[in-house]
Amino acid sequence: MSRAADRACEWVYRGVWGALARRFRVPEEPPTLPVRPGEEIRSTRPAPGYLRYVKFKFWIVLLLMDGVLTALWVALLIADRTLGIVMFPVYLLVAVVPDVIAYVAILLRYDTTWYVFTPRSLRIRRGIWTIRESTITFENVQNVAVRQGPLQRHFGVADLHVQTAGGGGVAGPHGAQPGAGAHHGLIEGVADAPALRDAIMRHVTASRSAGLGDERDTAPLARPASATLTPEHCAVLREIREAARALRGAGA
Repeated sequence: MSRAADRACEWVYRGVWGALARRFRVPEEPPTLPVRPGEEIRSTRPAPGYLRYVKFKFWIVLLLMDGVLTALWVALLIADRTLGIVMFPVYLLVAVVPDVIAYVAILLRYDTTWYVFTPRSLRIRRGIWTIRESTITFENVQNVAVRQGPLQRHFGVADLHVQTAGGGGVAGPHGAQPGAGAHHGLIEGVADAPALRDAIMRHVTASRSAGLGDERDTAPLARPASATLTPEHCAVLREIREAARALRGAGA
């Protein structure tokens, strides 16, 4: 049943997506980032497993909500057959239309999400009605965390949370929440999260050692004592030494 509904919603979605893309001029190509000659730029979407993961949650919620609506309509039909028949179109409208809209929204979110990587920065784009783009420079990254729940593990995906200097945002049960702060980047539904985290941290290390100022050694340099003493200093020290000797002699 869910496969037939999937195919029907997919057909509706393709028509809706084409109309929305033309109407709102949604860019179909990934965003770009400035690169130096010879630098690689890589663009990717969330993994296909992420779409299956989101659809699975959608069907679970749909079955629960539509089960409640169906039970209410059946109860009404048993209580008053005529009223139940009259209310059947309303039941279909309430049960089916929101499901189709929600399903289309899932696909729209997936198709409009892009992650773009260069050796120096990351850009994230989401949205169709309001397109949101955020750029994170690797030299400002403080931490990259991998988060994966049991259901995500089943579908082979995980999320990357990129924290930059001055970040924080609003804490939730799973840490900083998406969009909670301007210094927090969320990379959702990637299949190779640990490898991607390590690649980002390599870029972070390279950025901080590229002569940008972050790699400055703050430890003071040791200087020989002779380089800091003037003849006047030496004369004062000799006077102190002679005075100390005189005090020792008087005490004896």
